[in-house]
Amino acid sequence: MAKSATDLVKEAKQQVENLTPDQVKEQVSNGATLIDIRESEELGSSGRIAGSVHAPRGLLEFYADESMPYHKPEFDKTKRIILHCASGGRSALAVKTLKEMGYENVAHLDGGIKAWKEAGYPTE
Repeated sequence: MAKSATDLVKEAKQQVENLTPDQVKEQVSNGATLIDIRESEELGSSGRIAGSVHAPRGLLEFYADESMPYHKPEFDKTKRIILHCASGGRSALAVKTLKEMGYENVAHLDGGIKAWKEAGYPTE
Protein backbone atom coordinates (compact mmCIF):
# COMPACT_ATOMS: atom_id res chain seq x y z
CA MET A 1 0.00 0.00 0.00
CA ALA A 2 1.29 3.44 -0.93
CA LYS A 3 2.14 5.86 1.87
CA SER A 4 0.99 9.45 2.07
CA ALA A 5 3.25 12.38 2.94
CA THR A 6 1.58 12.40 6.37
CA ASP A 7 2.50 8.73 6.85
CA LEU A 8 6.12 9.42 5.91
CA VAL A 9 6.38 12.35 8.33
CA LYS A 10 4.79 10.34 11.14
CA GLU A 11 7.25 7.50 10.58
CA ALA A 12 10.19 9.91 10.44
CA LYS A 13 9.19 11.56 13.72
CA GLN A 14 9.24 8.13 15.37
CA GLN A 15 12.83 7.58 14.15
CA VAL A 16 14.40 10.99 14.87
CA GLU A 17 15.00 13.27 17.84
CA ASN A 18 12.17 15.80 18.18
CA LEU A 19 13.12 18.96 20.12
CA THR A 20 10.98 21.66 21.69
CA PRO A 21 11.74 25.35 21.06
CA ASP A 22 13.20 25.58 24.60
CA GLN A 23 15.55 22.66 23.91
CA VAL A 24 16.62 24.17 20.58
CA LYS A 25 17.29 27.57 22.15
CA GLU A 26 19.44 25.96 24.86
CA GLN A 27 21.37 23.73 22.47
CA VAL A 28 22.04 26.55 19.99
CA SER A 29 23.34 28.71 22.86
CA ASN A 30 25.69 25.80 23.67
CA GLY A 31 27.09 25.65 20.14
CA ALA A 32 24.66 23.55 18.09
CA THR A 33 24.26 24.55 14.43
CA LEU A 34 20.70 25.46 13.47
CA ILE A 35 19.88 24.89 9.80
CA ASP A 36 16.77 26.36 8.19
CA ILE A 37 15.66 24.07 5.36
CA ARG A 38 12.74 26.18 4.14
CA GLU A 39 12.72 27.43 0.57
CA SER A 40 14.20 30.87 -0.11
CA GLU A 41 10.81 32.47 -0.74
CA GLU A 42 9.62 31.40 2.73
CA LEU A 43 12.35 33.33 4.54
CA GLY A 44 10.98 36.79 3.85
CA SER A 45 7.40 36.05 4.81
CA SER A 46 7.99 34.57 8.26
CA GLY A 47 11.47 35.71 9.24
CA ARG A 48 14.45 33.68 10.33
CA ILE A 49 15.79 32.42 13.62
CA ALA A 50 18.91 34.45 14.43
CA GLY A 51 22.10 32.58 13.64
CA SER A 52 20.44 29.92 11.50
CA VAL A 53 22.10 28.75 8.29
CA HIS A 54 19.93 28.52 5.19
CA ALA A 55 20.06 25.23 3.27
CA PRO A 56 16.90 24.61 1.21
CA ARG A 57 15.49 21.09 1.51
CA GLY A 58 16.00 20.46 -2.20
CA LEU A 59 19.78 20.86 -1.83
CA LEU A 60 20.21 19.26 1.59
CA GLU A 61 21.88 16.03 0.47
CA PHE A 62 24.32 17.92 -1.74
CA TYR A 63 25.23 20.38 1.03
CA ALA A 64 25.62 17.51 3.53
CA ASP A 65 27.85 15.26 1.36
CA GLU A 66 31.54 16.08 1.87
CA SER A 67 32.41 14.64 -1.54
CA MET A 68 30.16 17.09 -3.40
CA PRO A 69 31.33 20.49 -4.67
CA TYR A 70 28.21 21.99 -3.04
CA HIS A 71 29.17 20.79 0.46
CA LYS A 72 28.71 23.43 3.17
CA PRO A 73 31.06 23.41 6.15
CA GLU A 74 28.12 23.86 8.53
CA PHE A 75 27.30 20.24 7.80
CA ASP A 76 29.88 18.74 10.11
CA LYS A 77 29.26 15.16 11.26
CA THR A 78 31.29 15.79 14.43
CA LYS A 79 28.98 18.58 15.66
CA ARG A 80 25.40 18.89 16.85
CA ILE A 81 23.05 19.88 14.02
CA ILE A 82 19.41 20.89 14.41
CA LEU A 83 17.15 21.34 11.39
CA HIS A 84 13.95 23.33 11.17
CA CYS A 85 11.31 24.14 8.59
CA ALA A 86 7.94 25.88 8.82
CA SER A 87 6.04 23.32 10.91
CA GLY A 88 8.29 20.29 11.41
CA GLY A 89 7.34 17.88 8.62
CA ARG A 90 10.14 18.56 6.17
CA SER A 91 12.73 18.81 8.92
CA ALA A 92 11.74 15.41 10.35
CA LEU A 93 12.12 13.84 6.90
CA ALA A 94 15.42 15.66 6.40
CA VAL A 95 16.84 14.45 9.73
CA LYS A 96 15.96 10.89 8.73
CA THR A 97 17.86 11.43 5.49
CA LEU A 98 20.92 12.88 7.24
CA LYS A 99 20.95 9.90 9.60
CA GLU A 100 21.03 7.63 6.53
CA MET A 101 24.02 9.70 5.33
CA GLY A 102 25.95 9.00 8.54
CA TYR A 103 25.02 11.99 10.68
CA GLU A 104 24.51 10.77 14.24
CA ASN A 105 24.10 13.95 16.29
CA VAL A 106 21.18 15.47 14.40
CA ALA A 107 17.67 16.49 15.48
CA HIS A 108 14.87 18.82 14.43
CA LEU A 109 12.68 21.54 15.89
CA ASP A 110 9.32 19.82 16.20
CA GLY A 111 6.67 22.30 15.10
CA GLY A 112 9.21 24.35 13.13
CA ILE A 113 9.47 28.12 13.15
CA LYS A 114 5.74 28.24 13.92
CA ALA A 115 6.38 26.55 17.30
CA TRP A 116 9.41 28.81 17.84
CA LYS A 117 7.25 31.91 17.46
CA GLU A 118 4.42 30.45 19.56
CA ALA A 119 6.96 29.90 22.35
CA GLY A 120 7.62 33.64 22.25
CA TYR A 121 11.10 33.50 20.70
CA PRO A 122 12.07 36.22 18.22
CA THR A 123 12.83 36.04 14.53
CA GLU A 124 14.71 38.53 12.40
